[in-house]
Amino acid sequence: MATSKKKKTVRKTAGETSAATAAPRRRARSAATVDPAERARVDAETVASIESLAGSIVEQSLGHIDPSFDVPTRSKSNVHFDAKARVLRMGDAAQQRLLFNLGQAKKFMQTVLVADGCRDLVRAGKTLSLRGMYYKSLHTIAGTKEKTFDGQDESDAVLEDLEVTLDALRENLHVFAKKRGTMVGNITVFDNGDEIDCRRMGTGGYAIPSICEPSVIQFGKCDAKFVLHVEKDTVWSRFNEDRFWEKHNCILTEGSGQPPRGVRRLLHRLNTELGLPVYCLLDCDPWGHYIYSVIKQGSINLAYESGRMAIPDARYLGIRADDYVRCELSDDVKIELDDRDRKRAREICEYPWFADRKHWQKEIKRMISNGFKMEVESLITKDISYVTETYVPERLAAKDWLD
Repeated sequence: MATSKKKKTVRKTAGETSAATAAPRRRARSAATVDPAERARVDAETVASIESLAGSIVEQSLGHIDPSFDVPTRSKSNVHFDAKARVLRMGDAAQQRLLFNLGQAKKFMQTVLVADGCRDLVRAGKTLSLRGMYYKSLHTIAGTKEKTFDGQDESDAVLEDLEVTLDALRENLHVFAKKRGTMVGNITVFDNGDEIDCRRMGTGGYAIPSICEPSVIQFGKCDAKFVLHVEKDTVWSRFNEDRFWEKHNCILTEGSGQPPRGVRRLLHRLNTELGLPVYCLLDCDPWGHYIYSVIKQGSINLAYESGRMAIPDARYLGIRADDYVRCELSDDVKIELDDRDRKRAREICEYPWFADRKHWQKEIKRMISNGFKMEVESLITKDISYVTETYVPERLAAKDWLD
C-alpha cells in the first residue's frame, strides 16, 4: 500500500435532529442521479484513510517500533446512552492491536488484509458482498496449512473493527450485506439513477438495498404522511395486499425480524430528511421490544452508527400485553414465556432508555405477569384483515402508542 501522512475522517453522519425539529418535510427532491464528483470525493477520502493506516504501520516498522494500531472497543462497557440526543454513543475506550503479540498477530494481519481488499474495491469502483469479501481475503499462507480466515464470521468482525478504526462506514468501503427488507408506498426513489415508483411494485415490493446512502438512493416525489414499519414479511404482505399504504397514505416497510443496516438507514433518512413519523408494529415479546430499541436508540454493537441510523422519535404501535383482553383474543394465541424470555425482558427493563419510562416498565412487567407472548399474526384469529382494517387504524386515530 502507498502511504499517507495524515489520517482523514470518512464518516459523514446524517443530521441528528428529531422529526419534530427537522426542516419542513420536502415532498420531492430534484436530484435524480448520482453525483459523480461527490462519490469520487468520498472514495478518495476512504482510500486516503486506508493508506494512512498502512503508512503508520510502515513508519513504525522502519523506526524499529513494534507495529500496532488502536481499535475502538465495540462492547457494552464502552457504550453510553446520550439522554439529550436519545441515542447510544460509543465511548473513547480502545484496544491496541499488536503485530508481535501471539494473541493478536492473526487479527492484526487479517485487518490489514481486509483493508487492502477494500482499497482495491474502492479504486476499481466496484462493490462486494460480505461473503465476497471473505473469499477475496481467503487463502492459505505460503509454506503453512494456516488459512487467513477460519470462517466468514471472522472476516465480518474484522470488517467492523476496520470501520471504527478508520472512522469509515462499511458502505464507503464498498462492502454490502445481503438484501433483507421491503418497501412499498407513496414515494418515488432513485436507485443508482434508476427511477423506482414504490406505488407500482406489485406483490413483491421494492427490495431495500444494503447501501442506502444519498450517493446511491435519492428521494423523488413523496406524498406519504408517515412510515409504518412491521417486523416480518408475512405481516407486510397482508398490509400490501390490503393496499393499506394507499388507503392511509403512507410508506410500508419490513425488516425480516431485526432490520439490517440498510433498512435502518433508509428509515432514518425518511424520518430526518422528509420529516416522516415512523411507527413500529412488532411482536409482544422481548425480541419485538429489542427490535424497537434498536430502531429507536441504536444497537450496542453498532453504537458508532447511531447518528445515522437511530430514530429517537420512533413510536411503538403494538402488539401490546393488554391486547389479549382488549381485542378479546382466544387462548390459542398465547405463546408461553420461557426462562430465556423472562431473563431478556428483565434486561431490557434495565436499559437506561427504558428504565425511566413508566409506560414501558408497565408494558414489560405486564407481559411477564401474563406469562405469555403474542405475535402480530395472532390478530388473524379475529379476522384476516383485522390488523389492517381495525387494529392499526384505531391505534393511529387514538394516538395510542408507546415511545
